[in-house]
Amino acid sequence: MAAILSKFSPLPLPMDYDDDDNEFSYSFQTDISFADEYTGPCIANVPRANPLEVDEIPTAHPVSSSSLLSSGLSYPVVQPLVSAANRVTKKPPEASPSVILKPHHVVSGSSSSSTSERLDVAEEANSSVDLPLSPSSSGEVREDALDDCSSEVEADGVNGNRVRFAVPSQGSECDESSYMSDEEESVAAAPRAERKGKRGSCYRCLIGNRFTEKELCIVCDAKYCSNCVRRAMGAMPEGRKCVTCIGLRISESNRKSLGKCSRMLKRLLTDSELQQVMHDEISCKANQLYARLISVNGRPLSEEELDKLQNCPNPPKKLKPGDYWYDKLAGYWGKVGEKPCQIISPNMNIGGSAMMEHASNGDTEIFINSREITKTELMMLKMVGVQCEGKPHFWVNSDGSYQEEGQNRIMGKLWNKKRARVACAVLSLPFPPTSSAVEPTDEPTYNPKMLNKLLLIGNEKCGATTIYKQARSLYEVPFTADERERIKFIIQTNLYAYLAMVLEAHEEDMNSNQANTEGETSSKTVSSMSPRLKHFSDWLLKEKEEGNLKIFPASSRENAQTVADLWRVPAIQATYKRLRDTLPRNAVYFLGRILEISRSEFDPSDMDILKAEGLSSVEGLSCVDFLFPSTTQEGSLEDDYHHDPHMKYQLIRLNHRSLGENWKWLEMFEDADLVIFCVSLTDYGEYIEDVDGVLVNKMIANKQLFESMVTHPSLANKRFLLVLTKFDLLEEKIEEVPLRTCEWFGDFNPLISQNQTSRHNPPMAQRAFHYIGFQFKRLYDSLSMRRRNFKPKLFVSQVSLESDSVDNALRYAREILKWHVEESSIFQETSTTSFEASLST
Repeated sequence: MAAILSKFSPLPLPMDYDDDDNEFSYSFQTDISFADEYTGPCIANVPRANPLEVDEIPTAHPVSSSSLLSSGLSYPVVQPLVSAANRVTKKPPEASPSVILKPHHVVSGSSSSSTSERLDVAEEANSSVDLPLSPSSSGEVREDALDDCSSEVEADGVNGNRVRFAVPSQGSECDESSYMSDEEESVAAAPRAERKGKRGSCYRCLIGNRFTEKELCIVCDAKYCSNCVRRAMGAMPEGRKCVTCIGLRISESNRKSLGKCSRMLKRLLTDSELQQVMHDEISCKANQLYARLISVNGRPLSEEELDKLQNCPNPPKKLKPGDYWYDKLAGYWGKVGEKPCQIISPNMNIGGSAMMEHASNGDTEIFINSREITKTELMMLKMVGVQCEGKPHFWVNSDGSYQEEGQNRIMGKLWNKKRARVACAVLSLPFPPTSSAVEPTDEPTYNPKMLNKLLLIGNEKCGATTIYKQARSLYEVPFTADERERIKFIIQTNLYAYLAMVLEAHEEDMNSNQANTEGETSSKTVSSMSPRLKHFSDWLLKEKEEGNLKIFPASSRENAQTVADLWRVPAIQATYKRLRDTLPRNAVYFLGRILEISRSEFDPSDMDILKAEGLSSVEGLSCVDFLFPSTTQEGSLEDDYHHDPHMKYQLIRLNHRSLGENWKWLEMFEDADLVIFCVSLTDYGEYIEDVDGVLVNKMIANKQLFESMVTHPSLANKRFLLVLTKFDLLEEKIEEVPLRTCEWFGDFNPLISQNQTSRHNPPMAQRAFHYIGFQFKRLYDSLSMRRRNFKPKLFVSQVSLESDSVDNALRYAREILKWHVEESSIFQETSTTSFEASLST
């Protein structure tokens, strides 16, 4: 034990005293040095020395000489220790600094250190340094004992350097959790810049106001004007940071703006420099999320787990610090206390292993993978037809297959059920992406590079639905039995609407004849139709006024014979022949086959499907995957102009009215490669009602829809193909209705040559087509001028809705996508070359 204590205490130094009466000419005093702050790495389990009290050291009492003489024995005698209080010093003691050990600090070399407080030694005589003391009971020292020791040392007048231990207050403890680790220190709040000038001024030159354009430091929130931003931020190796903030972590409030450049930087930097700065800002290690700020299933993530989460095939979007829950089996992801917000890649070993029962704060007593679901999720399950009576507990896999706990029988697949996607969209619940990493299916999965998505959109009766139906017919993608049954219902409903148009004209003829002729002729006209047919005719006209024609296809078996008898009435046939030239072409087509279509056994053919109207208003979303068949012309081209025969294309027909308020569901199609926007050339002379019930020119409505599509953030930098349809109808209509009818085309004034046979004098319809395309291009360019970065061109094509014309338009879209790939590679090479040149200069 003595050997161990000798290692902790310094060697004793002899001290000379001039007192002749003292029995010893020399005394020994232990010299205690100051404790220094330990700045090295953390050391665990450092032993702490407990203080010793001098008064409690056992000493031998002196033996009287009488007892020694009486016993006749010779005992070794131990002399008592001389008290330091009896010594008299010739010089007054010099004041010296003292060291006080307190429980809230750590002795040099301890396992943890406080970064907020440091060891300070004052230069004054009474200054002290605070050092910690172990909270154990053995380390407690009474205040009176410390005072006695202090008074004794001060009376000595010798080396006054001493260590005093401060007694911890009653009930205080020194918990290891109170010490900050190095990792916790690194996530301390980012420093805030101090404003020296007036409000809104630049932090460097102190000039400007709140309306002056400034750039923000993502660490300290300092704002700099255009004249100071390059001086304050330098070369921006870590993005938009002050030079003094380089290497520091960014403020979490600014994380959403990472990689989003401002208009100021677009003016100050070149395109290559701007891309490099934004790339460094996003990829810089100091700007990444701190793993321990994200907790999953009750446990903070490690750096490896965070890297695995961010680099998985389907990572969480807009990941921020916070507490999350993760269903590893199904892939559900959400914030603690909230419903799921996304379905990410399943089976990742991150966070806590056990799923918390009340992770989403559900109160339905129905569980999915040991988590009590919310009322919104329960509503979705009921909408897709999942039986939830009896408060069952389900196991749900990543592919959507589900079964009850304790049963080894798959009850179905959630994501294959009807209305599943619509229910999730309406209730703001996540729907699994089409990636095979999240939703494995039995169907062959496609490489993302081998599937191009074409988004087809436009107003009603613009020809977009006909293009979709022509694509299915051209590339041999038949309709399913359910789809054909739904199309049959739509065709028969339209048939009764066409018949009602003829009956209305017949009623008008009867009323006019009754007013111009005598009653005998009128009675003969009325008697030409039997009471049964007259009753059916009146019923049909009444239901049309109420908008309830959908009831007739359901009773087609009972009404088929009545419709046939009514159509054979000579007066009805005479009215139809008179109206045939004014009726729509589709109406003439279906009324010519009214006897066949009105039967319940009617099966629509491919031509019937192409001629059918109203499919776009029923189907909010339709898509078809197809391959372009090779042609003889492609075989004669060089290899560089050949297309990949295995490249798949997906044509998505989207009704813009189903996108919801503010087009919030358009984000689902942000992975589209090309947007095909359809406009009918005859819309300039037609009117429709907007959402407020006001009549608006259809071409103006097309213009407003086009602006909304181009400026939407989800379709930024997308290629657009403008398809102008119904050119054959434009040739007939433009002779009767001038193009200036639409206020947008008020400056249409073509120069007409006197020589009608000249090749420089194209038809008026051709001039109108080029003018309308030019107007849309000019609108597109004006919208693109708002963005300084690269904006693709607007391509225009003319389609007559025939099979060959539709095929040519879709192949033209394929060429646009190929140009985009080649253009992107050339642009990347040019950007890299210009950036290297800027570095060399």
